[in-house]
Amino acid sequence: MSLIMLFNSTCEAYDNPVYYFYNKTGKNISADWRAHDYVVVGLGLPICIFIILANMLVIAAVVINRQFHFPIYYLLGNMAAADFFAGISYLYLVFHTGPWTIKLTIKEWFVRGALINMSLTASVVNLLAVAVERHQTIFTMQLHSTMTKWRVVMLIVFIWLVAVIMGLVPTMGWNCVCDLTTCSTVAPLYSRSFLVFWAVLNLLAFFIMVAVYTHIFIYVRRRNRLMSPHTDQPTHNQTVISLMKTMSMILGTFVICWTPGLVILLLDGLSCSQCEVLKYEKYCLVLAECNSLVNPIIYSFRDKDMRNTYKRILCFPWRRMRQHEGPSGIRFESVKTGAPPEKNNYNSTSLEPISEQSLLK
Repeated sequence: MSLIMLFNSTCEAYDNPVYYFYNKTGKNISADWRAHDYVVVGLGLPICIFIILANMLVIAAVVINRQFHFPIYYLLGNMAAADFFAGISYLYLVFHTGPWTIKLTIKEWFVRGALINMSLTASVVNLLAVAVERHQTIFTMQLHSTMTKWRVVMLIVFIWLVAVIMGLVPTMGWNCVCDLTTCSTVAPLYSRSFLVFWAVLNLLAFFIMVAVYTHIFIYVRRRNRLMSPHTDQPTHNQTVISLMKTMSMILGTFVICWTPGLVILLLDGLSCSQCEVLKYEKYCLVLAECNSLVNPIIYSFRDKDMRNTYKRILCFPWRRMRQHEGPSGIRFESVKTGAPPEKNNYNSTSLEPISEQSLLK
């Protein structure tokens, strides 16, 4: 495909409806609601809402709890932001799938695909940044990176800039609208060459991250064997290992949830006619969606401080209300006396954590 065709958006094919491209590639599309369409919308809607709310809770916990004000947690918060964005993307997809797809314009269809592309790219690049950060800190025998907040902010901005660019690449021209012979089957308006490029790039990123974490684990285990008889900081070592286990669980679930879908896209891009990619497409999309659902559960399962912060956030309105109510439930204002009452940590309305220990026990 020439450079002119790549960025050409004025060909006559742009006047065709979306179902025209579906019919050309052989992907079934119906104007009538079928049983699996109701299942997709019925299950997809509550899952998307849970993804959005759960990751909002993670972001709030990272912002509120000062124990999480370190580069690794800022990146985990950004990971939650990517999952939050993924929840919005899936929600948009739920309301623009099935029979609704026929009513989409080409631009709306590209918006739907761009949102999914951006959320995946943001997650992948963020995980790469976390892998590099962990590699740098572990091999310099530190628990946290010395990266300044300004650099962390710039890194997060860079992650989202890459995500936006990758999401908009098909819209800017790397599509098959003006060359129907190159259209894919799973994504009928995407060029097969773009699917191959995107799938290979992400699978390569997966391989790099797995290699980095494997290298870190080998180093940490070897170092612990050598230093365990002589070290007086067992808690520090346990914290490092626990943090690494958490990050590995996040990476592992990400690879498990996204690899089947990327393989399907790769096979479709390579024109594998015997692979029956449409048969497994929906299942792979559901599995990918589950990744954004699982991450908040991993955070809460692995980190006691994170769980406690969740409780304080969720119980904060109720505790504020109880502060101004008497035994009968009637609200009253407290009367000031000469000496201020002693503070009770348990009943405090502060959202700051009580525990002074840090990091993913």
